[in-house]
Amino acid sequence: MEAFSFYNPTTIHFGENSVTSLGQELPKYGPTVLLTYGGGSIKKNGIYEAVKGELEKAGKTVVELSGIMSNPRKEKVIEGAKLCREHKVDLILAVGGGSVVDCSKFIGAVALTDESYDWWQHMFVKRENVTKALPVGVVLTMSATGSEMNNRGVITDWEAQKKLGGYGDALYPKFSILDPTYTYSLPREQVVYGICDMLSHLMEQYFSTPETNNLSDALLEATFKNIMENAAVALNDLTDYEARSNIMWGATMALNGIMGLGKKQDWMSHQIEHALSAFYDIAHGAGLAIVHPMLLKYIYKDHVARFVRFATHIWGLKREDFSSDEELALAGIEALRNYFKSIGAPTTLREVNIPKEALPKIAASSNRYPTSYTNFTTEDILAVYESAYE
Repeated sequence: MEAFSFYNPTTIHFGENSVTSLGQELPKYGPTVLLTYGGGSIKKNGIYEAVKGELEKAGKTVVELSGIMSNPRKEKVIEGAKLCREHKVDLILAVGGGSVVDCSKFIGAVALTDESYDWWQHMFVKRENVTKALPVGVVLTMSATGSEMNNRGVITDWEAQKKLGGYGDALYPKFSILDPTYTYSLPREQVVYGICDMLSHLMEQYFSTPETNNLSDALLEATFKNIMENAAVALNDLTDYEARSNIMWGATMALNGIMGLGKKQDWMSHQIEHALSAFYDIAHGAGLAIVHPMLLKYIYKDHVARFVRFATHIWGLKREDFSSDEELALAGIEALRNYFKSIGAPTTLREVNIPKEALPKIAASSNRYPTSYTNFTTEDILAVYESAYE
């Protein structure tokens, strides 16, 4: 394993009715809370009422920012930061999935800057470490991104058609409330996209050096299989508590920093998907289901042994059933693509209505950088898109 340093300060309150843990957390902060959420579904399923009840018990003054969209945009960050400055907000409480959490993190960061400060350039284009931000707490309603226990987030500049990630020491949530029952009301397709996202997070860490036997790879494999086993139950019964609780914790573990320790990691599939959703606003998990298998197929020849391990350890394929390691490696990748298709995720760009003639422009806009597995050019990214078209 590579040398590493690890730190994660987020307190997790997990389990049914864990929203009452707000009673422990809220007194640690000042009187004014910015409550952030999405399109209003939390008002239909009772989560809003439960959270507001805890805020009232704690005697907090509540300012609200609703309407945070999937693939959250710069404008919402600016709107939230303005509210924080105007009302002297002490804590941001994000109630929602990864989009709400990501947006809230950067609202907290931008709120502490001068309005003339070019935060997009510093935090996203230059990817400078964010060292100062208002504290953020989370009440999670969708299992997918792991943002509830990490120091990262993704924001879209829709006008420039750029979707970029930022990070910072100050961006870890102070606490996160994870109640699996809060995910019950999600539409089935959002559950599917969340599963695709968390599995992609695991693969970004798994398909990287070192390839020697190490604990991180064993943990990644075990988590991958556990998520799939519980997804089979959950997609048959969206209110199965055991399945939804395992999926929820699996998503958090997939991207809280533990799984990739000692690994160089990759993250090119995410960069390639971000370019797609910056142009066409598709669901992140849907985009990953489309591009990740095709990226793996594009690069597998330089790492056949790792792909053989993936085929045998994850998919249970047998060496003796294939004429070569290369054939076995390809079968493992095809098993991944077939799995995404079997749970209802799209596996082609045609399915999400992205026109083929748009692909060169999207490929040219994608971030690219050398990793331990890839050193993609624009032409490589275009080739991946074209292979994923149909």
